[in-house]
Amino acid sequence: MTSSPLPHGTAFPTLRTPSGDLPADAPRWNPQRPSAMPHHRYQSAHERVALPLTDRRWPSRRLERAPLWVPVDLRDGNQALAEPMDTERKRRMFDLLVTMGFKEIEVGYPSASQTDFDFVRHLATSGAVPDDVTVSVFTAARQDLIDRTVASVEGLPRVLVHLYTATAPTWRDVVLGRSREEVHALIHEAATHLLRRVEERPHADIRFEFSPEVFNLTEPDFVLEVCNSLSELWEAGPDRPVVHNLPATVEIATPHVYADQIEYMDRHLARRDAVILSVHPHNDRGTGVACAELAVLAGAQRVEGCLFGNGERTGNVDLVTLALNLYAQGVNPMIDFSDIDAVREVVQYCNRLPVHPRHPYGGDLVHTAFSGTHQDAISKGLAHHAKRAAELGVPAEQAPWAVPYLPIDPGDIGRTYEEVIRINSQSGKGGIAHLLHTHHGLDLPQGMRPDFSRTVQQVTDSTGEELSHKELWELFRTTYLAPALDGPATLESWHTTEPVPGEHRFTCTLRTGDREHHCAGTGNGPLSAFADALSGIGVTVDILGYTEHSTTSGPNSPAVAYAECRVDDVVRWGAGWDTSVLTASVHAVMAAVNRSGRVAS
Repeated sequence: MTSSPLPHGTAFPTLRTPSGDLPADAPRWNPQRPSAMPHHRYQSAHERVALPLTDRRWPSRRLERAPLWVPVDLRDGNQALAEPMDTERKRRMFDLLVTMGFKEIEVGYPSASQTDFDFVRHLATSGAVPDDVTVSVFTAARQDLIDRTVASVEGLPRVLVHLYTATAPTWRDVVLGRSREEVHALIHEAATHLLRRVEERPHADIRFEFSPEVFNLTEPDFVLEVCNSLSELWEAGPDRPVVHNLPATVEIATPHVYADQIEYMDRHLARRDAVILSVHPHNDRGTGVACAELAVLAGAQRVEGCLFGNGERTGNVDLVTLALNLYAQGVNPMIDFSDIDAVREVVQYCNRLPVHPRHPYGGDLVHTAFSGTHQDAISKGLAHHAKRAAELGVPAEQAPWAVPYLPIDPGDIGRTYEEVIRINSQSGKGGIAHLLHTHHGLDLPQGMRPDFSRTVQQVTDSTGEELSHKELWELFRTTYLAPALDGPATLESWHTTEPVPGEHRFTCTLRTGDREHHCAGTGNGPLSAFADALSGIGVTVDILGYTEHSTTSGPNSPAVAYAECRVDDVVRWGAGWDTSVLTASVHAVMAAVNRSGRVAS
């Protein structure tokens, strides 16, 4: 998606150029001045919440295994949609998540709407939930909502009831109007009621999750107090652990601050072996992925998020990026993204929201290079990868991956190489040569590449559009191949002989305008003899360089020849294409001569 341009004659929006006094400690190389925007209205995270961790250990750790991924697309993601999903779209999303390998899925907020309630009942009665998949349902800490939630999950094989209440001071004061003690009492009362309702179903497999909403702005000691009391109440044990989910509901600090908060909880939670420490980062600062990754380093074992990051405001953390970031580091993501386009198609259908073309891993353009330097490096990298795979004796898709600018092999996630390199005005000779080679079997000589690149640049600059590989081939054909057959001089007929070894004779009939010229020449090869024959139409030709190759395998493969010629004082490239190598080479010289502009018609 792109912004619409301003109509011609429309004034640009009025902005106030920063013009405050230059800070006294500003270095000479930084002339930025203070903006008039009222930044003083906002407090840093350090002023809003205590950060007790001082001896952090997470920075020296490494991500070596995937956490438990929990998609919340059907609940948190769904409530952020302008058009929430109906049962059909919810079921399609659920089936996708199961197919991808998610084993715990938050499916709805059954007390919030009849649609959500009906969908949970649909899952319970349709047999759609595999035996090893846990269904999570979300509820606020109110008895009537808990009752509705528990009623919705009747018959489901494995359930996690997710209880939440906001705990941060601003929310306690502004939204709930309760003190710390009153909020804790509210949570404990709701958790007790939930426990009693579940105990009425002794044969049901129901576990508990608690989220102190806006954890990242809540006093750490208060979160510990509440979570520890619930672990005790719910009798958390290693065989029946409780999930304590610590959301960065509104992201307000750099990612390391959240990591510090998570490590503090990891080191101080009671019954730690009976607690699954979970995180739920949002993306208000655009660093949700970083928050989640650092939180896992800090001790989190479970991550809630959405595919491609849908959610309120700037969204929930993106599980696609998180999982494939691990994959790019050689860690199994434990989720199948081998057909990422199919995943994206379902998500876009269910959410009725587009995935940005530059979205990490999943966007249309993320594996595409337009820049000339990038294209050249990728082209060389792909060739080196193929060579390395052959040396190792393994298929290219199994060889170690090390291609510049491509962190993972697009083929691993179901992409083809067709769109890796695309041509526009920013492109270079390496990318152009790569597309012609990949799609049309041409291996342009190094000296010819900048020549054709200039031609491509003229077209893309004048049109402002990109060229497909088919359009690129057509431009090559009209530039280098067609002049041999449709130029100021044409070969009506020709043949070569070798009267004695090492001496070749070339005879031909050339047409220029309405005139026919019967010409002959000699040389140490057919092409040098042809160049000599061309003196019959008044041009002097010196062949500076020549290469040829077949374009495909097999006895009837077309051959292509490239010739760089000095025609009088002008140097031009030409190309020829034919099943006969000799014919292709003669046409290449003829094309270069006609492109020189030195032939009188």
